[in-house]
Amino acid sequence: MYKTMVFVDGFNLYHSLHVKPSYHKYKWLDLKKLAQLLVGSKDTLIKVLYFTAYATWDQHKMIKHKQYVEALRSADVETVFGAFRYVDKTCRICHKRYKTFEEKRTDVNIAIKLFQTAINDLWDKALIVSGDSDLIPALAEIKKVFPAKQIGVVIPIGRRAEELKLVSDFHIKLKQRHLQTAQFQKELDLGDGKILKCPPSWR
Repeated sequence: MYKTMVFVDGFNLYHSLHVKPSYHKYKWLDLKKLAQLLVGSKDTLIKVLYFTAYATWDQHKMIKHKQYVEALRSADVETVFGAFRYVDKTCRICHKRYKTFEEKRTDVNIAIKLFQTAINDLWDKALIVSGDSDLIPALAEIKKVFPAKQIGVVIPIGRRAEELKLVSDFHIKLKQRHLQTAQFQKELDLGDGKILKCPPSWR
């Protein structure tokens, strides 16, 4: 019986769904249900952590995102926030410099939480839902420090993540059936007369 924690890279998972319009209906995803589908029948799910940041410059997106975070909170999923910041980039075509927003700290936050929870022996097995190769150094180091603990990578739909597979003990490919099964109800009763509805563009 393994104590298992699930660490969800919110942006990596979101963009795997956003890139394909037919997957937009899966954005109202209950990460607790998803975790229960992925955790072995002989294992105990200890906690699900969701790593994300609000796009504060876009009120429409932020409203939907806050609704989703509230839905996750109702399912006992803990949210860990990063932040966006302005960065300078160069256009590959015209080579002009421009400013854009880029999400920061998610990989660092995941690494910190992995180490904190491992040091406190909160898990025997960790599942990382991400295809981001920036996580490789952290996973490799945790494997060195805690060789008895297992780290698995859950690869979002449409991603490959070959390099991440090399530093994990095992990997799981997220499939459409997982997404279909792990959806919130379209309307969530939060109690005290409060109803939380799935955003229309996610239906």
